Amino acid sequence: MHLWINEPQNEQGRTPTRGHIQIHKTRATQSDWSIMWTWALLPVILAVFGTLGIWTVFGLAVSNETVNLTVEFPYISTCGTYNPQSCLFSQICNICSVLALWIVIIRFQQVRDLNCASRVNTASLVLGFISSIGISILGNFQQSVVMGAHLLGAFLAFFVGLAYFWLQVWLTYRAKPSQDKKWAGPARILCCSLCTCLVFAMSVLHNTGYRSAAAMCEWALVMCFFMLFGIFSAEFRHIDFHELHVQNEKLSTSSLE
Repeated sequence: MHLWINEPQNEQGRTPTRGHIQIHKTRATQSDWSIMWTWALLPVILAVFGTLGIWTVFGLAVSNETVNLTVEFPYISTCGTYNPQSCLFSQICNICSVLALWIVIIRFQQVRDLNCASRVNTASLVLGFISSIGISILGNFQQSVVMGAHLLGAFLAFFVGLAYFWLQVWLTYRAKPSQDKKWAGPARILCCSLCTCLVFAMSVLHNTGYRSAAAMCEWALVMCFFMLFGIFSAEFRHIDFHELHVQNEKLSTSSLE
């Protein structure tokens, strides 16, 4: 599958065939622009949905007194480990996992179509896939049930996810469109740097017994991750309208005999 960038092309309207999949380039019409902005809205949907979702879980945990703010500020996982918000927390993580994986795949294909088919782009696909799976593991294995699996999901989501976004910083300056480098690059560097500081601060504070401060770092870290996903809308708005169909394979005369 190819995602085409909204730039002038000299092609005759057809792209090279790969396997049995063909994709036809069409001129951008008014309806095509709506499709392009639909792709751009995908990262925004993830960021908004994830933010509203986890803060809803926090609100439910506080309202039914499964967490006590007078004792300590809770971790996100602590808010989502008790019923009934644990069910909501699992579904939020599952949906975010699917949306994140979708974004990772689209971004990988976009960078490759911009003639930046490097090992770094392939590595980003692998790390993004692993991080997306970690989000699902994190949400479905609560810390009060299976702590080991929960910590594994947290490691994959946070640490591997951070590595993925640092690779995206590199790809921002390697792949077009260049118009977004002026602000998308610095924004990614700023958010990734902040995430790196928060990850280490959270780990140190948790191990030294400052759980409330560590939990605040975790909430800030997740908000920064959602911001990093939202930045993808800048690149995704350049994805042009495309059509995809399966090419019928002609049977050879030898196989019919």
